[in-house]
Amino acid sequence: MPFVGGRFNELSARTSRAPPPRSLRVLSCRRLGCCFRHHLQSLQISSWDLGIGGLCWGLQDGPRVTAAPQGRWRTWAPSSGRKALRVFVAVSDAPSLCREGTMGPLSREAWAQRLGAFRASPSAFLTGAEGEDLGRDLLSDLRSEKLSEQTKVSLLTLSLEYSDKLWPDATAAEAAATSLLDTLVLLPSRPSALRRLLLLAATTAVVSGGALGPTSGASCRLLPLLLGLASGRDMGRSFGTTSEQRHLQATACECLRELERCKPGLLAGALGMLRSLLGQMGPIQPVSLLLALVLHNTLVVQSRSGAGLQGRLVAEDSSTGSCPWDWTMAGEWDAHLKPQTPSWPTAGGEERGFPVLEPSPEDTRELKAAVAQLLDTSYLLTPVSQAQLLWLLGWALRGLRGQPPVLFKPQLVRLLGTAHLTLLHSVLSLKAAFGEALFTAQDEGLLLRRLTLVAQHPALPSPTHLFYLHCVLSFPENCPLGPEGEEAAPLLLGPQLCQGLMPSLLHDPMVLLARLHLLCLLCADDEEEEKGQLQGPQWFLQELLAGLQQRAALDGGPRALATLCFQASYLVTSCLTRRPAVRTALIHGLAQLYRARPSLAPHFVDLLDQVNPELREPLREVLLQEVVARPGKNEALCWHLQMLAKVAEGATQSATLGFLQAAAVHCTDWGLQQALLRVCRALLRTGGGDGLADLLQKLARQLENADGRDHARLYYVLLSHLSSSKLGMALGPSLAAPALASSLMAENQGFASALMVQETSAPVQLSVGPRKAKGPLPVLYLQVQALGAPVYSLELRFRVEGQVYKPLEAVHIPCLRPGQPAHSLYLPLQPRCPAPARLHVRALYSTPAGLTCHAHLPPLSVTFADLFLPFPELPKGSELCFFDELWNSCLPKGVESRVWCPLGPQGLEALVSQHLEPFVVVAQPPTTYLIAVRLPPDSMLLLRLEKAQVDGVPVALRTDDWAVLPLVGDYLRGLAAH
Repeated sequence: MPFVGGRFNELSARTSRAPPPRSLRVLSCRRLGCCFRHHLQSLQISSWDLGIGGLCWGLQDGPRVTAAPQGRWRTWAPSSGRKALRVFVAVSDAPSLCREGTMGPLSREAWAQRLGAFRASPSAFLTGAEGEDLGRDLLSDLRSEKLSEQTKVSLLTLSLEYSDKLWPDATAAEAAATSLLDTLVLLPSRPSALRRLLLLAATTAVVSGGALGPTSGASCRLLPLLLGLASGRDMGRSFGTTSEQRHLQATACECLRELERCKPGLLAGALGMLRSLLGQMGPIQPVSLLLALVLHNTLVVQSRSGAGLQGRLVAEDSSTGSCPWDWTMAGEWDAHLKPQTPSWPTAGGEERGFPVLEPSPEDTRELKAAVAQLLDTSYLLTPVSQAQLLWLLGWALRGLRGQPPVLFKPQLVRLLGTAHLTLLHSVLSLKAAFGEALFTAQDEGLLLRRLTLVAQHPALPSPTHLFYLHCVLSFPENCPLGPEGEEAAPLLLGPQLCQGLMPSLLHDPMVLLARLHLLCLLCADDEEEEKGQLQGPQWFLQELLAGLQQRAALDGGPRALATLCFQASYLVTSCLTRRPAVRTALIHGLAQLYRARPSLAPHFVDLLDQVNPELREPLREVLLQEVVARPGKNEALCWHLQMLAKVAEGATQSATLGFLQAAAVHCTDWGLQQALLRVCRALLRTGGGDGLADLLQKLARQLENADGRDHARLYYVLLSHLSSSKLGMALGPSLAAPALASSLMAENQGFASALMVQETSAPVQLSVGPRKAKGPLPVLYLQVQALGAPVYSLELRFRVEGQVYKPLEAVHIPCLRPGQPAHSLYLPLQPRCPAPARLHVRALYSTPAGLTCHAHLPPLSVTFADLFLPFPELPKGSELCFFDELWNSCLPKGVESRVWCPLGPQGLEALVSQHLEPFVVVAQPPTTYLIAVRLPPDSMLLLRLEKAQVDGVPVALRTDDWAVLPLVGDYLRGLAAH
């Protein structure tokens, strides 16, 4: 029984670990697994000493040879005077056990193609045949001397990005990390870019696979290695020269930081060692961040358990044998990790469960010294790293009872004038955490003035501008007034200080809304505006709203201006609901806006749904008056009805019914009739009346659409037989509403079913008609015919499998009767890519009995040829030049191919005239045809049909979309069958 590894490598003998001479027998394990490893370990032989990575069939000692079908023996000579150990390597006896029947690693080109296919769809690739051995092949080829270092870097990069997919469980991750560490040890002593990546890949595999733990062999190998590299000790020639190991020190610190994030408290025993590294030569930023994170996590765990630091900040002698990692403390972390972004508790957070630690005086002294040491070197870090360090250290000092954060005071001199947004945000976070314990009133005023002045700079990019405005709006004050959580402008921010922050119509929309928010807060704080102050905040706010409403009222103006106007209106209502003057002016302006532009009705409906009742009711009444006073026609009538359906409920019905009676004459199409019936439904929910009953009777008789007449008749029946309370519950169902107990329902067993949409068999037959290639988009020509009974208000809804086409619009047919000619439909298609598709069809219709039913029709197939579109008609004589230009433009970005097209008995001319005639650009029958096809959305297909032969014709084709090649081949080969 063979066992399988990766490749066979010729390795030099290792004389220091030569095995004793003893006999070996053939091993009966299929793969290089535990049995083979234990057998070699009993002989004091490493599997990599043997160079075993190929397809091995046995081991030989002396004359005893185990034969294999094909292959040869390789000799391993450990040292002089020792017996030679021979390993038989089979070339290939079972192709399924080796890659493509060959020994050795894949080539650079093969790996590039394999990695490209994997990145295109990792899940699909791993479920395929090639994905099963991807992880094993990757680990195996990392040890190959035939692959270049650049290719190995690509392999390791893939393992870093998709470690959870390559090794999804703990067992696979453990084996992968062990293999990566073995590869790291076997690297030659010369400088190599692979060492850093191998460290990162091994750490990622252990973490993502869930193999990090005290029982993991890879973890027990990885942690000492990382701590040794991070401490700057000489790890031997296997890890390169001394200068290269210094570069690995930063990588080791990053890996340890990742392990500490996953197991908080794991490195608590290494606090002293990490602190001692700050005073040595080496990378400052990785060591500082690692020490700050370990200190933060240790304080959290110790504060919850009630223990102190227990002298952990004092460096210990490594010769004592103490273990620098603590799995017990890592297991005590029972909460989610803190986010590594500034997320501070407020200055009074101790009473709300903030963990507080009371260390001993010695621990307090060492903790302050460590924090001061980190702060003194923080200026050497990048701004983002400084911000993270300040958060971690601030959290550490925040957990010391009775210890003021005076250590941060020297840093404020440097940080208050910073231009880096991350550091400025850290300053505000420190202020939110410590308040007046760290920031005096002068510091607070200086910081607020700086924010307001910088926010007025005209050259700021929009994101930076928004950041400064957000800082002003959320400024953490030392002594805020009002209840906690209530939004208010800072006390020190008066109208004089923020005159330059007033919004303008010329600002970017997001900046305008942010400045408007600040203006609203200033208006809310201005209890009594001084008399004679002509340009106070409230006056400025009203002028700005008037300008926004005037721009939104422009007929044909951009929709973005209208959206901005309604966003500003909602913001004002949220902040200034209790200001009658502002509310009155806003309602008056919105009424004028609707009067000027009724097409904004959807925006008004959305605003009514969002605002509070204090504004909703007066705004609804004003809009109702605007609608019923100005009946319109056509498009304006549609918007009026949509608005009326929202505001008519609970209103006086006389004016509304008069408007509806006048509008019913102009409701000629299905959409307007449905909008009119929605208004009637809204009136029904409030009880209706005699006027509404007369209107419903009139609509039931006069509406042209059968569906509209059915709805009007149903509403009339409900109005006539149900009381107001039951009518409201029937039209507005709720899970909490009691069941209706109407005599009408008791007497009529079919009443409930009449109100439901019932599923039936297909009432119509739908088929695809002859194809016609014309127009800017492909169109599917359908023919629909009623089967057994008349069908009214038929709506056909289409759903495309997958995402190859954009959503298709529904098709409406007023009436279909059996025996009549088939009704033709035109279904425009909007492909996202030129590919065939399958359409699922659902029919919604009304029966002659007045019931509404739905049915599923047989699916329709859209073939590749249904997407063909011709190019525009060309001037006479320019056809050949036009085709040549298209032909040359396909390359080099496109692709060229040749296909054999069977002809069948009809011949080339008949085949072209039957299938490709609309797309022929140049025709020279019977020898040559030049054909150009447009493929939506933006591709093309060019065909050269050359001289026909006995059983077919050779076709040269070019296209700018390689994905259509298999579709083109199938289409051309299938022409003869059609």
